[in-house]
Amino acid sequence: MSTSAEHASDASTSTGEPELKRVLGPKLLLLFIVGDILGAGVYAVTGTMAGTVGGLVWLPFLLAFVVATLTAFSYLELVTQYPQAAGAALYTHKAFGIHFVTFLVAFAVVCSGITSAATSANVLAQNFFGGLEINGWMAMPGQGVITAVALGFMLLLAVINLRGVGESVKFNVVLTLVEVAALCIVIGVGFLAMAQGTGNVGEVFVFTDYQDKGLFLAVTAATSIAFFAMVGFEDSVNMVEETQNPERIFPRTMLTGLGIAVIVYMLVAVSVVTVLSPTELEGIREAEGAALLEVVHKGSPDFPVDRIFPFLAVFAVANTALINMLMASRLIYGMARQDVLPRPLAKVLPVRCTPWAGIAFSTALALGLILYVTSDPDSNIVANLSGTTAFLLLCVFTVVNVACVVLRRKRDVNRKVFFTSPGQLPIVAALLCAFLAGPWVGRDVVQYQIAGGLMVIGVVLWLVTWLINRRTNTRAGDPTAIGG
Repeated sequence: MSTSAEHASDASTSTGEPELKRVLGPKLLLLFIVGDILGAGVYAVTGTMAGTVGGLVWLPFLLAFVVATLTAFSYLELVTQYPQAAGAALYTHKAFGIHFVTFLVAFAVVCSGITSAATSANVLAQNFFGGLEINGWMAMPGQGVITAVALGFMLLLAVINLRGVGESVKFNVVLTLVEVAALCIVIGVGFLAMAQGTGNVGEVFVFTDYQDKGLFLAVTAATSIAFFAMVGFEDSVNMVEETQNPERIFPRTMLTGLGIAVIVYMLVAVSVVTVLSPTELEGIREAEGAALLEVVHKGSPDFPVDRIFPFLAVFAVANTALINMLMASRLIYGMARQDVLPRPLAKVLPVRCTPWAGIAFSTALALGLILYVTSDPDSNIVANLSGTTAFLLLCVFTVVNVACVVLRRKRDVNRKVFFTSPGQLPIVAALLCAFLAGPWVGRDVVQYQIAGGLMVIGVVLWLVTWLINRRTNTRAGDPTAIGG
């Protein structure tokens, strides 16, 4: 799901701290990238997409991959020029040198992590109860119970976060294998249906305009939705200081990871269309985060795999949410330490040494988001939360692509160039990202309200901090230097 940690790396050399150990080769880096992309996204958006374009549900995944790849080119050009773990905030600051703009980008990344975690919490609750129902242990409860479990899960994440979580790439490998296994079950169910002659293979190229949008607008809207499933590749830039020869292996590895992800997603989409009828494709929109569970349940009536699948999905989605909340809380902590946000948000537990104030703040925002989107019984909860995440990151990617153009013009002609995005692709990528972020794609207005509300909270906190700093003669630090 997806965040970009603006951890300090400039400080690692200027303060005399030891550099990070470069332990990642191409294989481990590839698994990290694939695992980061293949998270909660495909579980969250597939149902909404199918209810928008019918059998063409694979096409938005492909188009989202194209836009993500064009943006990845810009990230690769920047990360090979500035191999430091500060991501979008670093590139924005180097390109424009305006602290407030850098702050907006950094806080937008924080908010995208929180909205992504809130999405994951709802998807997890739906799959959890779906698993209980399929196994005959209890009937599917009402929305109130599902929301309560989602809220409880967010509180559980906060407790885990407070205790401190030792993250390692080897653990990520295990989680990635679980995520891939769950999606392979969906793919296997679809291809089994085709092999048995029970699948609707002919529907794969059939567009059904369920919402009377027309082909262009429907596919565009679905592409904007699908983008949530493609994000995560940008997080890998935070591993650049722990990667061996990053300038050489990053381009090939990141693009390979994106390619693997889109192939898996398109195979999942084909399986969905093959197993479900056109009427069921329209209705799967209401399943929200449990859409793939319905596919497995219908497509494997003679096998007990549907009894296991929802819990695999829960595991994969939980991992996405945990990583998002870990990153968001530490970004808030880092910005508070740099006096970009109020200093109290930098408070740390004395024994556990975890940023309890940042954890509490990010958890409170996530709980508020879940309660806000569930207050409207007619709203699509998962779609609104995932759409908000995609919108925030599309805005960040637009800025990063523009920063790539600006920094290319500032580049030292004597500096070695390891990777350059071909021609004017950064401009094309910026325009595409800005287009997909606009209201013309049919994005629900509540998504703009959520994103705007979160950013307003950030700006208010920044303004309060600025006034305090001005009164106390304290100079705020660089928002890109928020790691430690």
